[in-house]
Formats: sequence, C-alpha cells, structure tokens
Amino acid sequence: MTQQPLRGVTSLRFNQDQSCFCCAMETGVRIYNVEPLMEKGHLDHEQVGSMGLVEMLHRSNLLALVGGGSSPKFSEISVLIWDDAREGKDSKEKLVLEFTFTKPVLSVRMRHDKIVIVLKNRIYVYSFPDNPRKLFEFDTRDNPKGERAQIHRWLCDLCPSLEKQLLVFPGHKCGSLQLVDLASTKPGTSSAPFTINAHQSDIACVSL
Repeated sequence: MTQQPLRGVTSLRFNQDQSCFCCAMETGVRIYNVEPLMEKGHLDHEQVGSMGLVEMLHRSNLLALVGGGSSPKFSEISVLIWDDAREGKDSKEKLVLEFTFTKPVLSVRMRHDKIVIVLKNRIYVYSFPDNPRKLFEFDTRDNPKGERAQIHRWLCDLCPSLEKQLLVFPGHKCGSLQLVDLASTKPGTSSAPFTINAHQSDIACVSL
C-alpha cells in the first residue's frame, strides 16, 4: 500500500499587493486568491515534492520554490524559479532559473527587478528575472536556533514599490535592523546600511 504524503503547511506567503497567498505544503504548492477567496492554482506532490518555501511575484506566472518537508524533490540549499506559463509535461521544463548556495535558504523575497535570498547570516541580492547577476551581499546577525528559528525566517522584507527599493533585515546587534536603499547603492560597493536600534530583545517580525 502506497503511503500518502502529509498535508501540513510548512510556510505561507502573501504576494506583493496582498491579493493572493501561496502555501508551501507537504503535498506541493497551493495558490489562493484573497477576494473572493478561491484556489487559483496548484503544483502537485508528483511535480515538486514537499515544499519548504514558496514566493510569488505579484500575480505573474513566476514562483520561487525551495524544497523542504518530509519528501522533498528539490534541495533546501537552492532557490528554483518556476515559470508556470511554459509548456511541457515534465516539471524540469518549467524550471527556468536556479540559485544554489552552501547553506539552507531561509527566506526569499521578489520584486519586478530583483530577488533577495536569505541564509542564516547572509543576504544576497540579484538582478531578476532576465540574466540574473549578483548585485549585493550583506552580513546579518545569526538567526537563533531552536523553536524561534521559524519566526526569524521572515526577518527580511523588500519594498515592491517602483519608486522605492528599500530592503530591511536584522542588524548585527540584538534588536537592531539594517535598512538599505538599493537604488542609491552601487553594485559591488561596501556601502554601510542604516542601522535602527528597534528593541532590546530579538525582533520577531518586520514588514515594509
């Protein structure tokens, strides 16, 4: 008898204008429209395996996928860009980009021209989606281990506005945040982010 995959949700993310949300699940990916609330699309377990993270780019056909859960098909150290508009029955034909690292990917953020990939103590910013290249690399405070690590997965946010290109992420001190204007920072330079001493204890959530 074939064992059925678990049905738990491993992560949930809204898109940039909050009109949709996507669920990374043990059974694949589910995408929902908010108003009216209805399923918009899905990727089955047979296509992508169990998922750890999924991120949408507005309401487009592009998804960022990171493997996870109990039966992953993809690695937790890679971000795969899935183009659902591409024709083909084989899932490999819909995978158009891959970013691979040496440590697990904890979070992904996207906007129309950039993708941000978060590791335990480092953040990478790439141009996106055409001919991606690394633009910036920032060191951060280590995400804490244990039960609170799930909370700190989300300690990074990227402004989706066409006018602003702000990126916020944990600072080196406990309770601090770093804020970077990517539009005014030249790629390859070591410009210091603006530091905000927000709290005395660890920060649990941040949003732009």
